[in-house]
Amino acid sequence: MAQRIRERRRKNKEGLYFDYSLLFIVIFLVSFGLIMLYSASSFEAQVKFGHSSYYLKKQLLCTAIGSAFLIILTLIDYRFWRFLRIPIYIVGLCLIFLVRTPLGITANGATRWVSLPGGFSFQPSEVAKVAVIIFFSDALCRLGKSIQKPSSLVKLAIYGMPFLLAIMFLTDNMSTTIILAGIIFVMIFVATPQYGRFVVLGLGVLAIAGGMIYAISAELIPSEISFRLVRIQTWLNPEAYAQEGGFQTMQALYAIGSGGVFGKGLGKSIQKIDFLPEAQNDMIFSVICEELGVVGGIAVILLFLLLLWRFMIIANNAPDLFGSMLVVGVMSHIALQVVFNIAVVTNTIPNTGITLPFISYGGTSVIFLMAEMGLVLSVSKRIRLED
Repeated sequence: MAQRIRERRRKNKEGLYFDYSLLFIVIFLVSFGLIMLYSASSFEAQVKFGHSSYYLKKQLLCTAIGSAFLIILTLIDYRFWRFLRIPIYIVGLCLIFLVRTPLGITANGATRWVSLPGGFSFQPSEVAKVAVIIFFSDALCRLGKSIQKPSSLVKLAIYGMPFLLAIMFLTDNMSTTIILAGIIFVMIFVATPQYGRFVVLGLGVLAIAGGMIYAISAELIPSEISFRLVRIQTWLNPEAYAQEGGFQTMQALYAIGSGGVFGKGLGKSIQKIDFLPEAQNDMIFSVICEELGVVGGIAVILLFLLLLWRFMIIANNAPDLFGSMLVVGVMSHIALQVVFNIAVVTNTIPNTGITLPFISYGGTSVIFLMAEMGLVLSVSKRIRLED
């Protein structure tokens, strides 16, 4: 009888965990993003569309849709998506091919969007990120300890190659290709116990990249081969290309420098007024630094670090490997985008056109980022706590 009472008490003390800290950080980032989006885009929206809140209204609608996805995916058991991994993989891949159909939309010289009824559009590459995360989470679980075999790594490379090739050659989107490759690399790195080979591979890639940069800077490789080589030259010497590809980078650096420590004040950016191209998109971090100063920029970085920390807590305590890999995939996606975006704005790496998660303008991006947050919260919801 006493044993039965103790067992009942133990069961009563057990509970399900829900990461409210993660949810609050996401809500704060999205809310802050909407405020900064309006600040960065109001002038351009007034000039182009006659309404200063044009971009804000579109982003609000997509944020509402994304919030609905977050709630729904939080309530659905994340393990359900394992059964749909193959359809999700196929649908994600097929959507990329739609950009080469009459539904494809070309903007700023790139065909990366697909039109929808009602004048809406979406970017298939955002769907591809979620599809890759779900599919590879399951694939890594199925491989188990055999992931240490070279044949398993070859198999995983074959799984990821269709997405990488499709995005690279159908949408001509190098930045998303790098992000997807990075997500796959990090997920495999975390899942395998043999880290040495990945360290060697990473050092090899850095060595090759360094050699390429030196060859381009020394003009051993003609930049006329590809516009991407011109981007590297612009990155190395933005002042010399200030009237060409370096104009955006120079204006972003001016914005960051003029903001000082505490900034000019919310809404008081000068560079966003017809100086800084795409201020509401991939260059929004420079507007944050101009208006809120270095303090504001550091605060944003700390928020993202807190977000990644919560991801790590959930991944370490996930009920199973599939849940852990889901969280690692989402974590790597957001971490890579944050690092690349801030590195581009500060001219640490060449311009790649990667947006800042939750803050930059982009309807498809915010919808699927919120959906990914729903997956992570679904994993956290099924963590069991024992006293």
